[in-house]
Amino acid sequence: MLKLEAHAKINLTLEILGRRDDGFHEIVSVIQTISLHDTVVIDHSESLEVECEIEGLGVRDNLAYRAADLLREKSKTDLGAKVRIYKRIPVSAGLGGGSADAAAVLVGLNQHWKLELALRELEGIASELGSDIPFLLTGGAAMLTGRGEKVRSLPAVELPWLVLLCPDIEVEDKTAAMFSNFPPSNYTRGALTRKLEARIRGGGDAPPQFFFNAFDEVALSTVSGLDEYWRGFAALGAREIHVAGSGPTLFAPVAQKEVGTALHLLLQHKNRWNSHLVSAWNPTSSQ
Repeated sequence: MLKLEAHAKINLTLEILGRRDDGFHEIVSVIQTISLHDTVVIDHSESLEVECEIEGLGVRDNLAYRAADLLREKSKTDLGAKVRIYKRIPVSAGLGGGSADAAAVLVGLNQHWKLELALRELEGIASELGSDIPFLLTGGAAMLTGRGEKVRSLPAVELPWLVLLCPDIEVEDKTAAMFSNFPPSNYTRGALTRKLEARIRGGGDAPPQFFFNAFDEVALSTVSGLDEYWRGFAALGAREIHVAGSGPTLFAPVAQKEVGTALHLLLQHKNRWNSHLVSAWNPTSSQ
């Protein structure tokens, strides 16, 4: 039996450069995995099964099942496995939970089935499933380009503690809605992201004033009720608030763990909002 951690991610920067000929958007982003994670357990089975305690996430169109099925097809094996996913990352929150689970399934089944595929081969399979998945095979910090599938590793980042606020908001076809409402006038050239990349390579830190997400304004105008959460977060002292990915999760850096703990508890117990206090997670860390 294998047990793997599937770590969530946040985009420290996310810029949209323009629309591509294939219909996708060209992006540039500095991305980092965080301590919040799902747990993926892989055990023996004659057939291929994926189970999750959250209704609807264990069915065959689930991204984790598709990852397992595609790996089996590409490796030309008929072996089975039982995959159980224990969720802590909120669903459809902009934190890459589904992608993280799929990445963990690829890594875990490569071991479980003794396929001995190299990371580059797994990245090729992952890129057919989703943009974040090649990065999440290893995690850490990276620079993403293209539609997000081109990954360039970065040194470990000295990142402050982060408070996540996960609104209880469902957005139908969220990613499509965000991109369809994104005005071309907000396209950039990626200068902010390259500036942060240079800072990380030069000193390893990522000051909050360097954070940027092109979806911040779009999310507020597209996601009904998000502005209430944003104002409530700020009223409790949060600064440098940004959406995670395409939202609706919000995050804010804090200078000290104690400050983050207080903010996290206020969000949970005073406002009764889903919140997490997290730190950066890197593959070599002991977290």
